[in-house]
Amino acid sequence: MKLAVSPDTFPPRSHEAKRVSVVDAAASVFCREGYAGANIDLIAAEAGVSRQTVYNHHGDKEKLFVAVVRDLTERCNAGIFATIASFPDQPAYLEADLIAFAVRMNRNCICNRDGRFLRKLIQAEGERYPELFAEWREQGPGRTWSALAARFARLAFAGHLSIGDPDVAARQFLALVNAELQITFMLGGAPTEEEVLRSATNGVRTFLSAFAKKKLPAGKQAVLVHA
Repeated sequence: MKLAVSPDTFPPRSHEAKRVSVVDAAASVFCREGYAGANIDLIAAEAGVSRQTVYNHHGDKEKLFVAVVRDLTERCNAGIFATIASFPDQPAYLEADLIAFAVRMNRNCICNRDGRFLRKLIQAEGERYPELFAEWREQGPGRTWSALAARFARLAFAGHLSIGDPDVAARQFLALVNAELQITFMLGGAPTEEEVLRSATNGVRTFLSAFAKKKLPAGKQAVLVHA
């Protein structure tokens, strides 16, 4: 005769370990089933905890969903800011250095597990439950754009770029370098390394065609010098 064992009794896990398990399991369930199709029992089973443990940590499904979005946003931000730290502030070869940076952004922040989960939740549930993404709007793209805008402002100050509004330039850079990956994302696929590189390359070249510092022909430079 088998004895029923509560999922919370073995193996023993810390309070934090259970919280992480619940949030990770909830992210998987919400992505797979959608917000309406997910329920606490399914999440508890996937996390290997009791239903009561989920309620003790998060209260209800809506609060758990908000916690999932917050956790994914924080983890994505950590990867994004670590990658932004490698931005080419003093580029030896502007185009090549920006392409390499764009590849890192795509690979480390857009195409990884957390990025895929967060993007899927936003695409699937953002229109129906916009209030559940209020914190993401404040802490996610806004912070990323500001940090990247500051880097582009430095490149413009150093004479590498001609930018009127660094915030606009940052938003357009991010949109351009992953533009060719969007259909793959929408169909639930994972881009290949070749696709990531091609999207980054084409995006950076388009970006530079708009924002690269235009050099005057030698003849016109001479005219300006003598004027």
